[in-house]
Amino acid sequence: MVDPDFDTFVPAVKGNQFEDFTVDQELTHHWGRTLTESDNVVFCAATCNWHPMYTNVEFARARGLSGTPLHPMLVLCTVVGLSVEDLSEFGGPFLGIEDCTFRTPVYPGDTLTAHSQVLDKRTSESRPGVGIVTWHSEGRNQHGDVVVDFTRSNLVQSRSAL
Repeated sequence: MVDPDFDTFVPAVKGNQFEDFTVDQELTHHWGRTLTESDNVVFCAATCNWHPMYTNVEFARARGLSGTPLHPMLVLCTVVGLSVEDLSEFGGPFLGIEDCTFRTPVYPGDTLTAHSQVLDKRTSESRPGVGIVTWHSEGRNQHGDVVVDFTRSNLVQSRSAL
């Protein structure tokens, strides 16, 4: 069946634009994500990362851990993903991550949440209609412990460019 309103469909605009951010603004991102052993196995397989620390419980225990931790890049990707809705969903090129520190291991069953603070924003000198926004983000486990923190930047479109 053909939808008679198909030609009038207007996509919903989602995400924040450059004007929505202010320096020192704090954003607590949505409800979080519980990571599982299966998430870790799929991530390690998809990225061809076979380090036994993340796939062999006896190897990890022999190095003083209680079990196999989740791969740190899975943790980082999850925390970045939790922040996308508030920080970069509207679009704009990702400019990179700096000063990333993994603070404590994350294990299967841990639930991660994310929080960010705007560190800087400025209009782009070379690209009219966009700005550069820089955030400091933290990922915490269900106990409130910071497991990873980093600084990330994106180009963010201005309303004036629409």
